Amino acid sequence: MATSAARQRATAKYNAKTYDRLEMKVPKGEKNGIVLHAEKFDGSLNKFLNRAVNETIQRDTEEGTQNE
Repeated sequence: MATSAARQRATAKYNAKTYDRLEMKVPKGEKNGIVLHAEKFDGSLNKFLNRAVNETIQRDTEEGTQNE
């Protein structure tokens, strides 16, 4: 079933209000491996990237606290 133009505009408006966007560049050929891994463990690339960022921030914060 096709999505109507009005539905597409409403979705775009909601996304613009609710989310910030980041762009990530990876070397040619690596994207498919990342997507496959993400789908296997998290179900989506977006979930995987959010988890990876959050876990890295948490780890770096804990390591920073230990270094003081």
